[in-house]
Amino acid sequence: MARILALDYGTVRTGIAVTDELQIIASGLTTVDTKKIFSFLTSYLKNENVELFVVGEPKQLNNTASESEQFIKPFIEKLKTTFPKIPVKRVDERFTSKMAFQSMIDSGLKKKQRQNKALIDEISATIILQSYLQQI
Repeated sequence: MARILALDYGTVRTGIAVTDELQIIASGLTTVDTKKIFSFLTSYLKNENVELFVVGEPKQLNNTASESEQFIKPFIEKLKTTFPKIPVKRVDERFTSKMAFQSMIDSGLKKKQRQNKALIDEISATIILQSYLQQI
């Protein structure tokens, strides 16, 4: 089997999480400067077999698309064009940042560590991936 890679896309940073090859465990991989995301993915895919991209889908409480969706749609189109053999699925990402922050508190991270936005993005990507794994 191949890995599933999740992306918590942001205009500044993109959090990335990945499954093990058996697609059982979701783990945070890293956070990448969004300007460098395609070079990171190209390099990563040279060494790892990925069968699916899961991208967070930000929604409002009333289930309509969030304002940030306007930035994510062009990213997804470029993702599909750049890596045409890897399908893209979307997962509702409502509350993932709050859940990520809460998990940082629950795991005992100090206040200074909890201010690390890159870590929040990586944990958010992990939560998105875990949500996807629970759906399949």
